[in-house]
Amino acid sequence: MEIQPLPGVPALRVDDALVIGDLHIGVESHLVRKGFHLSSRTDDMFDALMKAAAPEIRRIVMIGDIKDSVPGSTRQEYREIPVFCDRLLDNFSQVDIVRGNHDTSLEEFVPGQVRIWPAGGTVINGVGLIHGHTWPAPEVMAAPTLVMGHEHPTIMFADTVGAHMTEPCWLRGRFREPREGDRYQRLPERFIVVPAFNRLLGGSPVNIIGQPLLGPLLNSDLVDLDGAEVHLLDGIDLGRRGDLVVKGRNFERWDDREDTPRHSRL
Repeated sequence: MEIQPLPGVPALRVDDALVIGDLHIGVESHLVRKGFHLSSRTDDMFDALMKAAAPEIRRIVMIGDIKDSVPGSTRQEYREIPVFCDRLLDNFSQVDIVRGNHDTSLEEFVPGQVRIWPAGGTVINGVGLIHGHTWPAPEVMAAPTLVMGHEHPTIMFADTVGAHMTEPCWLRGRFREPREGDRYQRLPERFIVVPAFNRLLGGSPVNIIGQPLLGPLLNSDLVDLDGAEVHLLDGIDLGRRGDLVVKGRNFERWDDREDTPRHSRL
């Protein structure tokens, strides 16, 4: 089985499938209300996906947050999501969506040929796939590898004068051995957190001291978070997350949870 991040692209190849997440189509409409006037990048995302997909890629799997607004939906989402999915169906034999926390009423947007999986996830080509905002289904946790989104992972760099910058990153780590009384009888061997495919999105730094990550799984004791490896999109290995922690300052964090503001000041 081939499981490989594509160089320079926030997309994961799983055999003949390409896995992407957190497209947030319609985010431009949200940003307009904050004073940013941006043209739609949905066509750019489609072009980037087509450029990344090798000829042998037959399947596209989107692991949640295809749409941006929650609750409700925007005209941009009603206009662009069906066209985006139709174009994928014209170029790939199968298109799947694992439901994310932003994907309310998703059936109103996507063509009937698109397979929509529940928030608990699914197993495709032997790999468990979830969005990450809720606990996975037991059968998904029985797969050797679990792939998730939701986090929009970035790595924060801090210099000696206190300046901070962030870069999108991959987070790859391992689960600990199962114990009696665990939520799951079987656990995957490893997990992979996929960076957000939409480059307009903010990110959640994974290396801030004392800052919890998003979703229940990464905040549980089931994973070895400090031992997880951090890789930039160009493939540079930065080392273990536990060796890269920094003390954060006030910054805007993108927060996908429905019960909190979309941007929260830390």
